[in-house]
Amino acid sequence: MSDVILEATSLVKHFGGSDSWFGKTPKVQAVDGVSLRVRRGETFAIVGESGCGKSTLARLLMRLLEPTSGAVMFEGKEVSSVSGDALKTLRRDMQFIFQDPFSSLNPRMSVGKLVGEPLEVHAPDMSAQHRRDKVAELLRKVGLRPEHAGRYPHEFSGGQRQRIGIARALASGPKLIIGDEPVSALDVSVQAQVINLMGDLSRDLGLTLVIIAHDLGVIRHMSDRVAVMYLGRIVEMGRTEEVFANPRHPYTQALLASIPSMDESDAARRPVVLGEMPSPSNPPSGCRFHTRCPHAQERCKEESPTLGSYEDGVACHFWETLAIDTPLPIPSPRSDATQARFELYRAATEGGTVTHKKPQPETATKQHREDHL
Repeated sequence: MSDVILEATSLVKHFGGSDSWFGKTPKVQAVDGVSLRVRRGETFAIVGESGCGKSTLARLLMRLLEPTSGAVMFEGKEVSSVSGDALKTLRRDMQFIFQDPFSSLNPRMSVGKLVGEPLEVHAPDMSAQHRRDKVAELLRKVGLRPEHAGRYPHEFSGGQRQRIGIARALASGPKLIIGDEPVSALDVSVQAQVINLMGDLSRDLGLTLVIIAHDLGVIRHMSDRVAVMYLGRIVEMGRTEEVFANPRHPYTQALLASIPSMDESDAARRPVVLGEMPSPSNPPSGCRFHTRCPHAQERCKEESPTLGSYEDGVACHFWETLAIDTPLPIPSPRSDATQARFELYRAATEGGTVTHKKPQPETATKQHREDHL
């Protein structure tokens, strides 16, 4: 069995650009040449500011949208070519958690019907009693009570509705779940509960997660690897801890520097990002970040940089020679439990030894950065 469960190759999605009664509509380049690989059992995060194309990418991976060009492979099979029973199996193995839990749940259906519907579709021979028992088990698994099955979505809070959405996604027994900003519409305290729930389910059920988010705190807490998107393209990809400790692309540096800090001196040390993000209907030539990058040179305007690697790449011509004049604010260390989880993941993927080290102190993290500059 291959270690790669999901792979996208040169994925492109353009909207518009066709003739109409009112003239030709502008072509929006929402996703433009994205390639990535997601390994079985990992949590892969896609992060970027609003409008960068990350939600469109999530829908392309799930085949909720058809790509303009490029391919998506799930367990070695091209997603766009399947139909009939093969497509039904794909829907069973790949599930989606939407950003807004209220609009994604049918208000006329009870929770029991909502969670049990995937069982009716993918396990039609299951008896009604067995299905009710399975629904009750799923509700308990996400922190709800079995008696909630008789209620309707409007009777729950936002966090509870998102738990219902997660239970519905789990009902078919998927191998991969894609979450499109699954906690962005929730209060901070509820966000933490849902994030911890998804992490526990991933560990206990062996799920592979692809999480779309713009909250860097969420990404750092729950992901193993991260891809940073800007204007339809991935500009940096790597292990989460390494990207946070040593961001190489100027855009990634600016994103991490935007994390709020209690230290007033951090404001003077943050990388400067100029202007607003250009329109995806008229993206800049060459490197798409060059119009806002303080390090841009003539080559950046003419030649588009390549990512270079599915595992650990950065799409910048000069990232090896760039140096941050002053260090970025030091991120707070992970807890012992979180650090142990990441070491287990690395040991499994590299065949190494799990040591359960404690998080590095602040001085060690700072020295790690200086060694890479």
